[in-house]
Parts: sequence; C-alpha cells; structure tokens
Amino acid sequence: METLVRFIKAMPKAELHLHIEGTLEPEMMMELAHRNHIQLPYVDVDEVRRAFAFGSLQDFLDVYYAGMSVLVTSRDFFDLAFAYLTKMHAQNVRHVEIFFDPQGHTARGVSFDTVLSGLVDALERAERDFGITSKLIMCFLRHLPEEEAFDTLKHACRCKDHIFAVGLDSSEKGHPPSKFSGVFREARENGFITVAHAGEEGPPAYVCEALDDLQVQRIDHGNRALEDEALVRRLARDQVPMTVCPLSNQRLQVCPDLTQHPLRRMLKAGLLVTVNSDDPSYFGGYLTDNFLAIQKALALEVSEIVTLGRNAFLSSFMPQPAKRKALEAFDDFVDRFDFR
Repeated sequence: METLVRFIKAMPKAELHLHIEGTLEPEMMMELAHRNHIQLPYVDVDEVRRAFAFGSLQDFLDVYYAGMSVLVTSRDFFDLAFAYLTKMHAQNVRHVEIFFDPQGHTARGVSFDTVLSGLVDALERAERDFGITSKLIMCFLRHLPEEEAFDTLKHACRCKDHIFAVGLDSSEKGHPPSKFSGVFREARENGFITVAHAGEEGPPAYVCEALDDLQVQRIDHGNRALEDEALVRRLARDQVPMTVCPLSNQRLQVCPDLTQHPLRRMLKAGLLVTVNSDDPSYFGGYLTDNFLAIQKALALEVSEIVTLGRNAFLSSFMPQPAKRKALEAFDDFVDRFDFR
C-alpha cells in the first residue's frame, strides 16, 4: 500500500475536469471578500467550511455561486487560477483543461474580458514557471436559457486564441443537453470542440443527447451511463473519454459510499475513464487526493492506476506531438519506478 501511495503521488498527471471557480479555498474567499468589500453570509473561514455539507448538486451550487461573488478583478481571477496551478505543480500535474463559467460573472457586472484576462495570464505564467500546459473550456450554465448562451458564445468567438472548447455545466436535473443543441451547433461551426456534463444526476438519456445532439468529444461525469447496456457498449466501442470525479460524487451524494463507486466497473467495461477533482476546495481534495481516495476505497491495483493515469493524457486535447511526448514520459516513469 505504501508503495502504491508513493507511486500515485509521483506519477505524472493530467486533469481534464476542473472548474476554476471550484478551487476557491475558504481562506482566499474571505481574503478576496475583504479586498473587494464584498459582504458574505459567513463570518469566518470555519463558517464557510461548515457550509460545505451538501445533500445534492443544487445544495453545492447555492454555496458555489455565493462564493463566486468575491471574484471581481482580473487580479482576483489570476490569483485564483495561479493558486490552483501552484498546487498542481506540487502534485506532478503536467497538463490541465480548465472550465470557467463566464455567465456566473457577467451577470454580476464583471466583464467577460476581465475574467478571461486573469485566467489566461495565470495559465501562461504556469507554463513559463512550471511547464504546465493547458486548455481553457468555456461552459454554458444549463439552468439559464439558451438565448443567453448565444450571447456568451459571441464573446468566445472574439477570443478563439485563448478558448479551445465549450462545455455545459450547472444544474443537470430538468435541463437536458438537447436544450442547447442550437448554441452547440453554432459553436462547432465556429471551430470549438464540444464537451458536456451528463449522467451525473441526469439519466443515461442525457448522455445520449450529449453525444447525438451536441456531438461532444468527451462526457464529463457519465456515471449513470452504466444503467444502459447499449450506451455502455457504444461508449466503449467509440472510446469516448469520460471524466469521473470520485470525491465530488461522494460529497454530492451521487455515490455516498466510495466503496460502491462505479469506476472499476467502468474500467472492466472498457470505458476510457479518467480521474479528476471537479471542484476540489468544496469537495475535500485535489487530483492526487482523488486518486488516493478511490484507490483505497476500491483497492485498485497498480495496473488500474496506470490505466487511469495514462487515460488522462490519451483523453486530453493536447496537440498530437505533445500528447505522444507526454505518453512517452508517462510510460518511461512507470517503467523506471521502483516498486520494491
């Protein structure tokens, strides 16, 4: 066990499912609230942490959007993103693909360009300082009308040099992917790669809609796909990447008992699954923590951890030459690791 823990900590990693607003630690939340003269419904860090008890996705989102209110300036977004990237450097993460939710900011009067400039500056500095490469994915909030998503897409079309893909997140229940088929079609026509959250709390049909109506190249979460055998066969046949988030599933009561988590069943079904942290400051752990927690809960073997780690690079949107180089480095690490 100690050897496997050491292996997980040292392993080169990629993270593909990370909401940058979900890395807002309580200490930074209070600091930014003070900096920007924002009145929060919490008196101190301990009270913020006590609010991190969720019975559902919506319970989390209520706290998440309240915390987001402290992000006002480009400096705030830079500080937020660079703090996350510094943690990733310490965890041997080599590549990240980050979601951001501009509608959660523009609705508060924070401009799209303010958000983007802070994030881009942090990503560029992390590549210079740490060698961490990245892709930025702009998400539409699915609880809002599609018409508002079209307005947000217009901003993204101005910023194609910095935004690689578009995604879909927020409250899943009652908001099927097909609700956004029009804006995703326009996004694809403008050259954006598409991904979507589906099958976390929503039914397997939502995963099918994401594949068929939105033509996504990756499914974020996707746990409930296992309820549909034909869908599982399709996902395995087409090797559609799935970004699974164990600690998120536990904290949001999607899978309260990690020993019952479907990750091993996904691997055995031949699905291209990866491990990610989702909103780590709210869910109790960053990428390495998720690997350690799910390994312990399911007693995953070295070969399964290797597959999960390798899958992340395979499933990434890295350019092919960079992906080949990253996979070679990963395989070399595995070959050279001392398991004694």
